[in-house]
Amino acid sequence: MARNTNKLVVPEARQALNQMKAEIASELGMTNYESMDKGNLTARDNGYVGGYMTKRLVEQAQRNMGGQR
Repeated sequence: MARNTNKLVVPEARQALNQMKAEIASELGMTNYESMDKGNLTARDNGYVGGYMTKRLVEQAQRNMGGQR
């Protein structure tokens, strides 16, 4: 079984990130993503979820930084 070695900079954000991951997977047509065996998904499918998460997080950061110089 693969072990996730990524460490969160803000551990309190784990729940929000997991929720975002589930929402994005659902939007991509992957129902019950939380209970899926991720090892059975293709690299492309897993990559889509991570890629869309990154895109959303960058968009949120840009909106938050919009008023700053």
